[in-house]
Amino acid sequence: MGRIVIGVDIGTTSTKAVAFTPAGRVVAHDAAEYPLLQPEAAAAEQDPEQIFQAVLQTIAGCVKACKAALGDVLAVSFSAAMHSLILVDAQGTPLTRSITWADHRASAWAGRIRDEWDGDAIYRRTGTPIHPMSPLVKLVWLRHERAELFASAARFVGIKEYVFFRLFGQWQVDHSIASATGLFNLERLDWDEGALALAGVRADQLPRPVPTTWHIEGLAADVAAQLGLAADTPFVIGANDGVLSNLGVNAVAPGEVAVTIGTSGAMRTVVDHPMTDPEGRTFCYALADRRWVVGGPVNNGGIILRWVRDEFASAEAETAKRLGIDTYEVLTRIAERVSAGSEGLVFHPFLTGERAPYWNADLRGSFFGLGIHHRKEHMIRAVLEGVIFNLYSILPAVESIAGRSAHIKATGGFARSGMWRQMMADVFDREVVVPESFESSCLGAAVLGLYALGHVDSLDVVAGMVGATHRHTPNAKNAALYRQLLPVYLSLPRKLGEEYRLLAAFQQQMAAPPPARQG
Repeated sequence: MGRIVIGVDIGTTSTKAVAFTPAGRVVAHDAAEYPLLQPEAAAAEQDPEQIFQAVLQTIAGCVKACKAALGDVLAVSFSAAMHSLILVDAQGTPLTRSITWADHRASAWAGRIRDEWDGDAIYRRTGTPIHPMSPLVKLVWLRHERAELFASAARFVGIKEYVFFRLFGQWQVDHSIASATGLFNLERLDWDEGALALAGVRADQLPRPVPTTWHIEGLAADVAAQLGLAADTPFVIGANDGVLSNLGVNAVAPGEVAVTIGTSGAMRTVVDHPMTDPEGRTFCYALADRRWVVGGPVNNGGIILRWVRDEFASAEAETAKRLGIDTYEVLTRIAERVSAGSEGLVFHPFLTGERAPYWNADLRGSFFGLGIHHRKEHMIRAVLEGVIFNLYSILPAVESIAGRSAHIKATGGFARSGMWRQMMADVFDREVVVPESFESSCLGAAVLGLYALGHVDSLDVVAGMVGATHRHTPNAKNAALYRQLLPVYLSLPRKLGEEYRLLAAFQQQMAAPPPARQG
């Protein structure tokens, strides 16, 4: 088989492991899914044990599929979703599930931090917008509303730190994951005293921050045997999935923008020093080697496709499934019956609130402009366009920091659809390039692992590993139509802030359990 490096991505809905040669060729992959648990309104949790077992399963699956001999694996390097929070006791046993980025129970506290506790200054020091996704905001919520649970915790960690503790018995967090907590000072590369005080935690209750190139050896013999690895195989801590996705599509030079649509979505570009937005619209997270990633995430990506499939095209999807056709391909075929702009129908995809550029968990989805002439196919196309419009809304903030982009590098499951790729080119009025590897975070982790161990001299080697499978240039007619619609789309969330707040409060009231009867 020869030497390989394994990139592992601990994601929101699954963990994936991909084995690459040092030249970037995929030789094996494995994946394991797990559920998102919602025990109460606005909750979004996962079982840390399930995720740990998924990590073991996918690494072992890759090694087995490669028929790799002991010593063939140069490194196992990690990517992980951001913003998770687990409370653990002194022995490292979880006291909570992993509270994910999608959990909104801390929404009210995000508002108080922004309005009453100088949230803007915290954002400027830490690079993480004040939003319920942030571990800082989650900790403030737990401190005030789950005080007994909060007080019982010995440490506060994320999912990747928990996995490394289970493997090696140590608590470390890479600078990249740390920079997405709202607790980490970007200039000093250490925990921020003001943020810690607000959260009510001490630095020694958090993992020790380390560079993204930090690595460790010394797997227990039984774990090494289970994984099919030598006990001294280096494990590289890596970075968060967002910055590694940029690396994995080779969007690391000035002016290069990467767009990802998975369950959620994001737009990101790389800068050479920490930068925040005067209006608080973007994040700033560490990568490596004086490289920082600025951009914005959206809640509503592929999750919206699942919703529209189930609610608008369930019969067609069931037929497609019987015929062996991808169910999401059915959606694009239906949408193709309608011209660009959906004849004036606009969809705001805020079904789970929204992060960038609004950072408002109260936002709600809507069709705007619905007329008697609109049919199901118009609604489906409007939904697909709405997801792209939503990502476009981040572009002005990103370009105000990093300058105008010449083209977009797109990745994620949506990139398999030619119609959706062309739609992105038309909406953004930029060339859209789709890299050869869809698993960009795994490739980014693998390249970072090779760099961390000295097998390559620079992260720039990724340029020779990333081919391009598709290129789309804007259709001038469609781009002109979208330029007319975009101002309408962009203006409504700003104008309807109070209406969104009232509606969100009403929905929360209706979702609350009825009060217990007395007597």
